[in-house]
Amino acid sequence: MDNDAPAAQRDATAASSRPGTNEPVTRLEVHHGRVVRCLADRPADLGAMFCDVVARDPAAVAIVDGDIRLSYAALNDQAERVSRNFWRLGVRPGARIAILLDNRAEFAVAMFAAVRMGAVFVPMNFRLKRSELAFALADCGAEVVIHEAAIAPELPGAAELPLVRRRIAVKEGDWGSLLAEAPAYAPPPLHEDDPLCILYTSGTTGRPKGAVLTHIGVIHNLLAQIHHVRLAPGMATLQAIPVSHVAGLVVQLLTSIALGGRIAMLRDFRAEACLALAEAERIDWAILVPAMYNLCLRVQEFDGFNLSNWRIGLFGGAPMPEAVGAALAERIPHMMLHNVYGATETSAPAVIMPAGEYASRAGKVGRPIIGCDLLVMGEDGREARTGEPGEIWIGGPLTIPGYWQRPDADAESLVGGYWRSGDIGLIDEDGYVAICDRKKDMIIRGGFKVYSAEVESVLSTCPGVVEAAVTGYSCPVLGERVAATVRVASTDVDESTLKAFCSERLTHYKVPDRFHLTPDPLPRNANGKLQKMLLRDPAADHPDRS
Repeated sequence: MDNDAPAAQRDATAASSRPGTNEPVTRLEVHHGRVVRCLADRPADLGAMFCDVVARDPAAVAIVDGDIRLSYAALNDQAERVSRNFWRLGVRPGARIAILLDNRAEFAVAMFAAVRMGAVFVPMNFRLKRSELAFALADCGAEVVIHEAAIAPELPGAAELPLVRRRIAVKEGDWGSLLAEAPAYAPPPLHEDDPLCILYTSGTTGRPKGAVLTHIGVIHNLLAQIHHVRLAPGMATLQAIPVSHVAGLVVQLLTSIALGGRIAMLRDFRAEACLALAEAERIDWAILVPAMYNLCLRVQEFDGFNLSNWRIGLFGGAPMPEAVGAALAERIPHMMLHNVYGATETSAPAVIMPAGEYASRAGKVGRPIIGCDLLVMGEDGREARTGEPGEIWIGGPLTIPGYWQRPDADAESLVGGYWRSGDIGLIDEDGYVAICDRKKDMIIRGGFKVYSAEVESVLSTCPGVVEAAVTGYSCPVLGERVAATVRVASTDVDESTLKAFCSERLTHYKVPDRFHLTPDPLPRNANGKLQKMLLRDPAADHPDRS
């Protein structure tokens, strides 16, 4: 192959042509009109993968959720019952089923029920505000909404969501009619290029986009992760990040299922509870954002917890502070740290730090996973030279075919089978990827992405606000926090007014932690574009009041 070909593609080709190595065999295939390199040995679809796992060891515990210990056989039986009741309600292949649940066993049941009947499940953060939920549920055309009972008052009414035929509130251990007996039906055939789920991700315009993940994208990603991280069948993990997030869904929940492992669900993250559950379930691996690791290390009784089984620690969503990485190496020396880099559009990690190399590859996030065709492109539309920064483009079977009914977003973000990440990075001479800068105007607060345009859009509708600019500032615990510089036309508008206004319309982590109010116009360049770099100092001048 030409030496100018992308490093990931060269490596994948070499791996597929080296018999006797432990590298999985790959081959070129056509999916969604793209020629991509795929793992040759893989399940036909996610439903087939789940059935194979259940058949191998039906008595094994799949999910620990408080006092509930759900075996693979029980998970399969409940998914079948729920699937039959979906069918009884008139839900058919391709229909969207929204799941607004916390980290709980019912999420997995609903997900596999949807998969079984060829429906598309749509995980959503159940803490979203009414307006946010109304947009996403209407946009995907959800027919069924399964939700936490406590958020019923926050759900949009029937007039806003005319396509919703059933709303099911989930209380502790209570599924109501969904677990009742129902007539069997003939499951439709699935294809690996079919949509599996839709995950909403905020765009730079502030309008959320539904990324369409496919069976092949998710399966390829989790199998590659298992290979690169060296996860073994039956391993136990702890689910502390939300199952509605791509990392919680694919990197953790579905990967654990693929391993036939045990996953311990944790709601409402608290460091002490996380450590106690890790000890009680003797977890082998987990993925947390760096802020969560930091909070765990700050627990006074940290050294009293038995974490001897916790051998693999993945992290992503934000850089790992050097001090936190050093503290983990000192206090859990047997834990192997793996940085992961990816996005919803790449079905989770596209890049993973190989085992044992985290400490020696400072400033790098890892190497592209098998089948990931990662390019660094210059502004001139040409591939950058080795070590030269440019925009990261990602192709391969893991990349989504497009966004839900958003041809405008497809045209902007997907080019020639590649997803344009908007991140500036480089690939060094050894094939390791470094991220030089994050997506423009994006803030990562405790691992959650906050797009400034979305917050600015809300602030602009507040009476008395002329214009607003949102930026991030450093925080030793959460990584970053949110700051807003607001030009106001009235002295009646103050910080408490703006915070209350945002809190009614935005998820809590998107609400600015600091406000800087000014009667003066915000700085713009000759093209009228906001110069946000000039606005970071006012936020930094204030002491952290949170």
